[in-house]
Amino acid sequence: MADSNFLIAWRNLGRNRKRSALACAAIGLGQFAFLATAAIMHGYADHYFASITGPLVGHVQILAPGWREDRAVDRTLDEVGSKLAAIRQRPEVVRAAPRIYAPVLAALAEEGFMGVVVGADPAVEANAGGLLGSEVLAGMLGDGQVLVGRGLARQQGIEAGAELAVIGQDIDGSIASELYRVAAIVDSPVELVNSLGIIAAIDDVRVLLQMGDEAHEIIVHVQDIEQVAQAVAGLEAQSALAEAEVKPWNEVVPQLAGIIELMNVYTLVILAIVFLASAAGIANTMLMSTFERRRELGMLLALGSSPARLVRMVATEAVLLGLLGVALGTALGVFFALLTAGSGFDFAELGGTESFEVGFQGVQVASRVYPDLHGRDVIAGVVAVLVTALSACVWPMVHISKLEPVEAMRG
Repeated sequence: MADSNFLIAWRNLGRNRKRSALACAAIGLGQFAFLATAAIMHGYADHYFASITGPLVGHVQILAPGWREDRAVDRTLDEVGSKLAAIRQRPEVVRAAPRIYAPVLAALAEEGFMGVVVGADPAVEANAGGLLGSEVLAGMLGDGQVLVGRGLARQQGIEAGAELAVIGQDIDGSIASELYRVAAIVDSPVELVNSLGIIAAIDDVRVLLQMGDEAHEIIVHVQDIEQVAQAVAGLEAQSALAEAEVKPWNEVVPQLAGIIELMNVYTLVILAIVFLASAAGIANTMLMSTFERRRELGMLLALGSSPARLVRMVATEAVLLGLLGVALGTALGVFFALLTAGSGFDFAELGGTESFEVGFQGVQVASRVYPDLHGRDVIAGVVAVLVTALSACVWPMVHISKLEPVEAMRG
């Protein structure tokens, strides 16, 4: 019975090939638009998330009380060594990196400019998700050598090998000054570092600011994002961290967390458009097909076919039409994702301009995106089309169930 329904449905769709083809094209276009948009949104979301939880804020932050509010140099975590030891005892913790931030007035010659000295532990920050991201760069720090963000270097004409004088305020309120040598100019996904950053070894910055075993924050990375809540609870229970603030990444930068959620909502909006495109195409095809075959359906009823069988036949046609369209759209969407996942594509180049990176909420955002299609997106699109197919043929099925054989055969 199922095979006969399928064959009849296939034959009926072929009666008006142009109409069936247009319906398939509408469904396929909707599915392709959904998959392409979902892949692009995932690409951007992954980039945002990696930038946020990578070198910017980590998965969890351990902060000096009140430091987030006023960023005062003297608001520090003390006994950082013992705190790091307690943090690294947690099984889910991959690494923990102490950092120090100090606003300074810097100068190459007579004219000064604003900068931020960032104290980093070279041994920890050399990892891929660290502030330096390279053992080569980490090896350049120490003994008065610093790295300068490319944006700051470009704006102030700073080159590798230059001597940089900095003056600021230490934790006691006294004048702090030092002479550094620029080891290299670096690109960073962190806007602060790129535009104002002067990265120095944390021990050198402690000397500059007259600090002991202190830091402003400790950036913690865990093995899996699902372990963040577990890590926060475990770290808050540590006696060594009793006086510190323990914050998950989404509380440290709620605006950026909201942007990622907004991207997911946008994907759902596109999925709704797929629903509408599919419903319009399938409903139109099924309605036209049903009214055109009114006499035929009446004859089948007169010959003993039950309304339920005719309803199943129409439902099979709708599902088959939906599957054909969604298969076309899925093939195009997967091809698009495979084509662009490795090399990405640049929205700026599509518009005829050069590639760019801009700072937004502390993150460097690039015009190039690397689409990433998830299997659940394909499944969501297929399910959406199938549900829509069955929903769109409800009216034709109701019409068939109310047909009177004699009236139907009269036309």
